[in-house]
Formats: sequence, structure tokens, C-alpha cells
Amino acid sequence: MDFSLIARLAAEFIGTAIMIILSNGAVANVDLKGTKGNGSDWMLIAVGYGAGVMIPALLFGSISGNHINPAFTIGLATAGLFPWAEVAPYITAQMLGAIAGQLVVIAAYKPHYDLTTESNKILGTFSTIDATGSHLNGFINEFIGSFILFFSALGITRAPFFHNNLGTAHLALGFLVGTLVASLGGPTGPALNPARDLGPRLVHALFPLKNKGGSQWEYAWIPVVAPFLAGITAVGLYKVIFM
Repeated sequence: MDFSLIARLAAEFIGTAIMIILSNGAVANVDLKGTKGNGSDWMLIAVGYGAGVMIPALLFGSISGNHINPAFTIGLATAGLFPWAEVAPYITAQMLGAIAGQLVVIAAYKPHYDLTTESNKILGTFSTIDATGSHLNGFINEFIGSFILFFSALGITRAPFFHNNLGTAHLALGFLVGTLVASLGGPTGPALNPARDLGPRLVHALFPLKNKGGSQWEYAWIPVVAPFLAGITAVGLYKVIFM
């Protein structure tokens, strides 16, 4: 069944919003003061991120392709696998979805934001922060993680093994993202997605929260540029080798 562009954009908007709600919601549950999950370990966050990609994939993979990531959209377009005419609408829907999703996280956790005094923990529920303050390490980490994400996602969804059962492929995407966060998430968060970082960072900058501190815009280009470069490289390499 072919879906209209409007329907596909709605899927990208809702899918990206769900991703942010489930992923950053997990971070908020762990890091904000007074929550039931406060002080839980990193695996709770990894599960939130994995489900944050898996659920939209199951819902919208057969409708919009479930890009929910501007870097994946650009990577596909650069490789000739997605029409350039739809790139700007897709990215706009993704960015707006990320902003909407972050506003839902704030609504759900507002009393706990008010109780939390550590500004980095507050920012961490919105966007990524390099744990050592190294922009180089942040860039390398985001590039590696994003490359694995895009190369593997394309391979999973196009693999003959999953040809007759894309639903199972979309489940596998959730495990892929959860594992990436568990394995490579320590240094930066991670973002692996420009919309996932930039949209919530804009909300952090504009929304009045107690003790929120700065939005660390000096770092903000890294989780945008690194995934874009990784998307172009990963999708292009997959196309050269396997298509």
C-alpha cells in the first residue's frame, strides 16, 4: 500500500516523538531526583533507547520507512535510495517530533526537574554531553556509533533473512540500538541522530527550568555533524558492497 506524503510525514513526526519520549524519558527516570527509578543503572537507559526505536519501527516502518533520523534520510538520499524532494519535509517532521517528544518528557517529569539541582543531569535528559569534555572523543564516538547504526539498519531491513518478515527486522533494530547504547554509550550518551540531540537542546535552551544551567552549544555541532557524515559513509558503503 502506498501512503501519501502527508501520512508519511505524520508517521515521521509521531515516530520521532515516541523515540524521544521513551529514550529521554528513561534518562529522566534514572537521573532526576525523586523518581522511582532514580539511581538505576545504564541498562535501563539502554532498554529505553532500544524500545524508543523499535516501537516506532513496528508502527511506521511499513508507512514512512521509519527514518526518524535526519542523518539516515540524508544518507539514503545521497546514495540515491530516497528522493531529494522529500528530504526537507522528512527532516522538518523529525525535528518537530523531537521537540514535541521532549515537551512530553518535561510534562511527565516536571516535579522531578524542579527537585534536581545538578545541571548536567538535567541537560542529560535532553541532549548529549561528552563525559570527559573532549570534543574529539565525542566526534569519534558519535561517528562510530552512527556508522554501525546506519550500516546495520540498512543491512537488517534489506537482508534476505528478513525478506518475508520485516516485523522481525524491526524488532532487531531495537536490539541494535539498545546494544549500541550499552556498548558505546558511555562517552557521550549517545545521540546517533541530529534530531534526537538538536531538537531537545533547543527545548532546553528555551524552556524555563530551575537549575538547568547552560545548553552547551559549543558541543552541539558534534551530534549533528558526526551522524550526518556517518550516514553518508555507511549507506554509501553498503550500497557499493551489497547492492
